[in-house]
Amino acid sequence: MKTGDQFAGDEFIVLGIESSCDDTGVALITNDRKILANIVISQNSEHKKFQGVVPEIAARSHMKNLDDAIKSALSEASISIQRVSAIAATSGPGLIGGVITGCMYAKALSSTLNKPFIAINHLEGHALTARLTNDIPYPFLLLLASGGHCQFVAVLGLGNYKILGATLDDAVGEAFDKVAKMLNLPFPGGPHIEKRAKLGDAHKYILPKPIIHQQNCNMSFSGLKTSVNQLIKSIGELDNSHINDIAASFQYTIAQVLSTKTLRAAEIFTEISNAKNIVIAGGVAANQYLKEYISAKISVLGYSLITPPISLCTDNAAMIAYAGVERYSAKLFNSLDFCPRARWSLEEI
Repeated sequence: MKTGDQFAGDEFIVLGIESSCDDTGVALITNDRKILANIVISQNSEHKKFQGVVPEIAARSHMKNLDDAIKSALSEASISIQRVSAIAATSGPGLIGGVITGCMYAKALSSTLNKPFIAINHLEGHALTARLTNDIPYPFLLLLASGGHCQFVAVLGLGNYKILGATLDDAVGEAFDKVAKMLNLPFPGGPHIEKRAKLGDAHKYILPKPIIHQQNCNMSFSGLKTSVNQLIKSIGELDNSHINDIAASFQYTIAQVLSTKTLRAAEIFTEISNAKNIVIAGGVAANQYLKEYISAKISVLGYSLITPPISLCTDNAAMIAYAGVERYSAKLFNSLDFCPRARWSLEEI
């Protein structure tokens, strides 16, 4: 383990690198939660024609984009690389090519600058974002909902996470993208489904809600996705009205599942803590309809719903840098022989 030259109580800056999927991110954050820079270079145009992320293209793009992203971040923050106190990088889970690219780049910087290297679990980055933006205390209940993950987590402290339930198949963000593809909507699909849903009838089609009545926090979305596919085939040629109604009905069904399971997770969380904060993080947290629906349901239990700003819901390096800030303060550094991981549960940190 390396030791840093500054610790909690002194001013320090952490550089964060995010490359777990298709966005290249670099951010600079101070120990007092000030975001000096948060650069995101999107690869949407490169993956759009495939209507999904192509791992090899993503990895190559990260290699091409990282230099520019770091230069842009340093320029925006008006600091030199020598002012950085530590280098934090997503080191799993995610598309392994991109994870390796970002992790190895961070290790090289760490070695060259003789600064601590901090391996960040991408999910921990999402989990701690609300502490960056809202300064909420531990513990809290987290619904992590993104393109690759959907789980309820009791966030008990830094590095102390208990998974209460998770999807048994597709992540909810993945379901949004796949249904959007069925409806010939652009990628990524979530924002387009939400936009179309505003124009449709959410009660037009009754869709299944697998395992919603089971007394646990687990979820399943593959059957819902299959039902939408069968519905589309039964209709035949879709017009705008069909697309709007299917989008609205699908989104409403997702809201029912997530809100029901959130209430169940809150009941279980009550047995762990009397804290009353629920956080939704991940790309799906950008969906305003879902946030309002869930917030209304949990308010009867006295819970407050907290979501980061939309710009910090999707993958970004600010959340990675901030997780690095907390770990730097706790002197939790990693050696340069840390191996990037395609899979890495929060409970394994």
